[in-house]
Order: sequence, then structure tokens, then C-alpha cells
Amino acid sequence: MKKEKNTTGLISKSEKNLALYCIDAALRHGAGQVRVSLSKSTLDTFGMLNGELDKVTHAADRSIFLYIFADNRYGTFSTNMLEEASLEQFTAQAVEAVRMLAEDRHRRLPDPERTEKGAVTGQELGLYDEAYGDLGSDEKSRIAAEECIWGRAGLPDGLRIISEECEYSDSVDDNFLADSSGFRGRHTETSFAICSEITIEDTDGKKYSGYWWDSSPCLSGLQRGQCSRIALGKAVKQVRPLGHEGGSFTMVVDRSVSSRLVSPLFSALNTASIQQESSFLKNSLGKKIFCGGLSITDAARTCGKPGARLFDTEGVATKDMDIIVEGTVKTYFTNTYMALKTGMEATVEGVSRPVLLPYSKDGRLPDDGVFDAGKIIQAAGSGIYVTGFNGGNCNSTTGNFSYGIEGFAFKDGKITHPVREMVITGNMISLWNNLAYAGNDARACTRWQIPSLCFSNVDFSA
Repeated sequence: MKKEKNTTGLISKSEKNLALYCIDAALRHGAGQVRVSLSKSTLDTFGMLNGELDKVTHAADRSIFLYIFADNRYGTFSTNMLEEASLEQFTAQAVEAVRMLAEDRHRRLPDPERTEKGAVTGQELGLYDEAYGDLGSDEKSRIAAEECIWGRAGLPDGLRIISEECEYSDSVDDNFLADSSGFRGRHTETSFAICSEITIEDTDGKKYSGYWWDSSPCLSGLQRGQCSRIALGKAVKQVRPLGHEGGSFTMVVDRSVSSRLVSPLFSALNTASIQQESSFLKNSLGKKIFCGGLSITDAARTCGKPGARLFDTEGVATKDMDIIVEGTVKTYFTNTYMALKTGMEATVEGVSRPVLLPYSKDGRLPDDGVFDAGKIIQAAGSGIYVTGFNGGNCNSTTGNFSYGIEGFAFKDGKITHPVREMVITGNMISLWNNLAYAGNDARACTRWQIPSLCFSNVDFSA
């Protein structure tokens, strides 16, 4: 059989037709409404260990998910069998299984007026790089090898590299979503990534590790030749940490880990959490809950940027919107089911590409336009600079948190020494009301555009 050529992603025309066939089959077998999601992906990785090619993997996945609405009941089912006869039987059994479930009259497809109409090719947002198909194994292996610095890295006296792991990977994800109300949408994106982890040892046999990574939807946007050197620098800076007393200090959080303090906010703004009485932001819509310096928008439709999408998993059209403006909560994330169940206005299922805006408590930002962790540390004076979180959690109902941290102490705007094995505790609402600075240095490669942050009066335990 001649292989179908598809230059716009992984999903072929015949596979799309099979997805649409599932909708027709489910309706014929008695479903009231149907949604189908067809996904295909491939992932290649080339791993280097201590300067030598150590691992090569290729993974491919293909699946169809059915979302069946029948007799005020709802169920989800998946299969990777994409033959018409198999899908006919699978769909019939799925509809029959749904009829055995408990009734839930709030389950239905979204209003067609709310769904996206312009996601036709899957490439409207410019997230698919044609260069993906041009890369051969030799080139991928060469990219991984060029990242390595094993045997050619200069180190301070008394330190040596004992392990270097580098990996290059690329992938493509292709998704076609359709429903019985007429929605048709496709999203296709590529990803190219490099990561490196380096472990060093001092003369006392103590080991320290540093990690760094970069990724981009386009090969040309990938920052090559830097990850291992940055990872090595991070490891060296951790050498000989000193103890630090507990107390209430100013905390600067590096851009590479700052999203850890933002994710509980988005979880609490999800209507499912609110409905289940497990959100510390219940009844906060339209209210000023946080300090005036906290503003977060969702840049969901930013062309060419990680996290951008035209529709959510229901097919509902995304939009660029405000989430929190100067401390006031502007939206909840409410899917169709939760909207019908709670009577709240339907929005989208969740955040796509959140952007936390710059802020300075004194109202002044640097004249050169750069407000990164270094400048925030200078502005903050003295405190603790957090570069990593080691375990911990946030209580979704109360907002109380406890996180293990590592990083550096700083005084008079300058880093003095590394610190480890400290714990921060507090409450999310109180923490964000103590926001002193928010930078503009969010990493371009991340979906969540969260910059370096600074909070005052944070409780640290030694």
C-alpha cells in the first residue's frame, strides 16, 4: 500500500475520516452527542553520557478518545485501533457502557457559538516547523554531541566533573478534535529541546549537581551550545553551602522555579475546585484579594509562542484575557459542565500561556528595560535567593504552604554564600500581598511566562 504523504503534520486524511466516522457510529448507536479527539505524536531522543552517545530512542503514539453523551450520562473511552470495523464495535460498546453509568443532566457539548472556527490546518499559530522533517539521525546526534563539555571544561582547583548527561530531543504533536455539533479543530506543533545535568565533586568527596534546559517550537529558536556550561556554573556555585538561621526574610525567587508559586493560584481559580469547596479563592471573583502589584494575563493566542492554542479540549475558542488585574480576580476557569452545574458563566477550561507583568513596589523600573533576578537582588538589599524547591505542597483549601528550598543568601545586593535544607512556610494570599518586585525576565522557552519574583516577610526555617 502506498503511504499517504502529509506535509502538514502527522494525521492523514484517512485518519481524520476515521475520527469523523466515530461520531457517526456513536450517533447511530444511540448517543445524543459525541466528541472525538485523534492524537498522533513522535518523539526522538539522543542522549550523551560523559561525552559518548549512550542512548537513542524513538517513540510514536496514536490514539482516539471518544467522549460519549447518552441519555444524560457521560463516559470517555480510548483506543489505538484505527480500522473501521474495530471502531464500529468499539463505539457500540462505548455507548452501551455509558448507559450503565449514573445520570448527570449537566453533561453536554459546549454551545457551538463558543467554539473556535479558524483552526483549520493546525498551523495558524505558527507552531509547526517544517525543519522537523529535514533532520536526520546524524544531525540530531551531532547536536547532542556539540552540547557536551566533558573533558574540555575548566574548573576551579579542587573540583572535578564526575558525570555529564546531555540530551537532544525533538517531537511533533498533532491533534484533531471534532464533535457532533459541527466543531472541527486541529492543532499541530513541533518542539526541539536540549537539556544537561552535570555533577561535580570536591576534594572532600561532596557532590553537587547543576541542571539547565532550553526548548523552542522552531529549531532556529533553540539556544544551542549553552546548557552544559550553564549547568556546570550552577553546580560550581553550590559548593560549600553554609548554615543559615531561621527567621523572616526577603525572598527572591528565580525565574526558573517561580511558577511553583503561581500554579496554586490557577488551581484555586478553577471552578471545579470552587464547587468542591477546595479552593482558597472561593467567592473572590471581582474582588481585590492580592496586592496591587499582581497582574496576570493569558496570552493564549500569541503566534509562535509555547502554550499558545486556539481552542481548549472542549473546542471552546481561547482568547487573550485578564486573570488578575492589580490584585483583583477577573476570571474563573469554567468549562461547560461546571457552568451548567454551578450556574456560573462558562469561560475556558484552564490557562494557556499566563504572563505575569512587571512590578516594583516603589513604582520604578530600570531605565534600560532589563529587570532580572540580579537587579531585583540589588533592589531588595538582603535576604535569600531561591533557585530550587525540594518537595513540599500547598493546601488547596486554605492556601497554606510549606516548601523545601535551596539557593543563596545575599546581603547589600550581593550574593554571599549558598544555602540548603531550609523550609519556607506561609499562606498564598499573604505571600502575594507581600509581593515587592516582579521582573520581566521570564524564559522565552516556557509556556508559563513567570519572571523572577521578590516577596517581603517570608518565614524561613533553618
